[in-house]
Amino acid sequence: MNIRKAKDEIKNSIKAYLTKNPQGEYAIPAVRQRPILLMGPPGIGKTAIMEQVAEECNIALVSYTITHHTRQSAVGLPFIEKMYYNKESYSVTQYTLSEIIAAVYDKISKSSLSEGILFIDEINCVSETLAPTMLQFLQCKTFGNHKVPEGWIIVAAGNPPEYNKSVREFDIVTLDRVKRIDVEPDYEAWKEYAYKSKIHGAIMSYLELKKDRFYDVRTTVDGKIFATARGWEDLSVIITSYEKLGIKVDYELILEYIQHPSIAMDFANYYDLYNKYRADYRIEDIFKGKVTNDVCDRLKTAPFDERYSIVAHLMSGLTAVFAEADLQTRFVGNVFDMLKETMEIYEKSCENIRTDANKVTDDAREQLRRKIAANAISGNALTALQGAIRYVDETALKYGSGSEHNPVTEEAFAAIKRDFERVKNEREEVLDNASQYLSNAFDFILRTFGEEQELIMFVTELSINYYAVSFINDEGCDKYTYYASRFLVGDRQRGILEDIRTVRENERL
Repeated sequence: MNIRKAKDEIKNSIKAYLTKNPQGEYAIPAVRQRPILLMGPPGIGKTAIMEQVAEECNIALVSYTITHHTRQSAVGLPFIEKMYYNKESYSVTQYTLSEIIAAVYDKISKSSLSEGILFIDEINCVSETLAPTMLQFLQCKTFGNHKVPEGWIIVAAGNPPEYNKSVREFDIVTLDRVKRIDVEPDYEAWKEYAYKSKIHGAIMSYLELKKDRFYDVRTTVDGKIFATARGWEDLSVIITSYEKLGIKVDYELILEYIQHPSIAMDFANYYDLYNKYRADYRIEDIFKGKVTNDVCDRLKTAPFDERYSIVAHLMSGLTAVFAEADLQTRFVGNVFDMLKETMEIYEKSCENIRTDANKVTDDAREQLRRKIAANAISGNALTALQGAIRYVDETALKYGSGSEHNPVTEEAFAAIKRDFERVKNEREEVLDNASQYLSNAFDFILRTFGEEQELIMFVTELSINYYAVSFINDEGCDKYTYYASRFLVGDRQRGILEDIRTVRENERL
């Protein structure tokens, strides 16, 4: 199955395993909670989906790559303890607490979450001395003498033998005690994650045109060459950083991440074209509604790859403004909640509003610390909460500096309210800007192509883009609603998309 279906299956399993009966006990006893074994090629996102699952299920995550461990760190160190049997004294070997089990208890303490996922990566690539321990771990949920705490689900991941010479085959006894999920690389499944992760537009459009380049691992006479989902994501991060710094992105840089010379060279050439199209077709002017007839006329007769690249440019720009709108909405919501709580505390205590605000932000920092410890917050949610805490602290310092003898006045309350109105207005400007960008993008595509395949592609991409869907659900878009109802309906949608794929292939031949 693809990575999206695997994620859903893991989430469903966790929900079932953590469901409790009326007596407060787990409905499925621990002995019947089979460890989940994810098997799939390297670099397809197995670790990433575990982070997503933990965050979405609001449980903790402890992640280990077991090949980095020895038997001693996994099982614990031996020590001699005196024990009595039938009143006779014996020296017995005991073991210190396993480092991995200790990490679970440490995560519980830091996150205040008693339930979680213990994720062990590369489980079938362990050393010979550690292999029996891993079999015991999967079969008995223990490391040495130490059990995995109740409420913690075991998920392990491994690579098929064709990708790693160190792979050890599991026997039937072990496989019959795990819930095995085989995962294959799938660009369409990865694309939804890629939009949410703001993967660079050049990578998104390149892979949309050449899906066979998304994942390619092979052995040649010169050694292994490969392009993986992990490589594309890491390349996206460095390209974005280099562009901000004004550093040139070239083939050598790309090859450091996409270690497949022909794919790296092909993408390097495409990346140069991608940037050329951005300048030639004046993408920023399109978003501002300043489109000239020559731009539309030239694009109408351009090759398919060029036309699709422009659609991709539009999606990339929209993703950025939609993501900013999402960030601002989260930020304003957090600020409102904190200021409201501060005012409620002040009305009860009539003390110093600065002190009351500090109580609120201290609580928020502690919640944030626990969420970070549990891997339960990331992306815009993390940035927005950090920003809100900083804003409330600064606002309280600026306007709420009263004392017991000089309490905060109504003027201070009014000043705090005015400043928050400014923040809300900034958010509204971001939302208005995003709405205008989306409307102008629709107008450009309709003016240039009419209701042809480019419009269908645009509407389809909006429908799977996390930030676009979120923005349109909240703010609405009449053009999207109209065309989505026409194009994205069951068999009709699948037929249209199949026609688009056929056109792409024919134009490349």
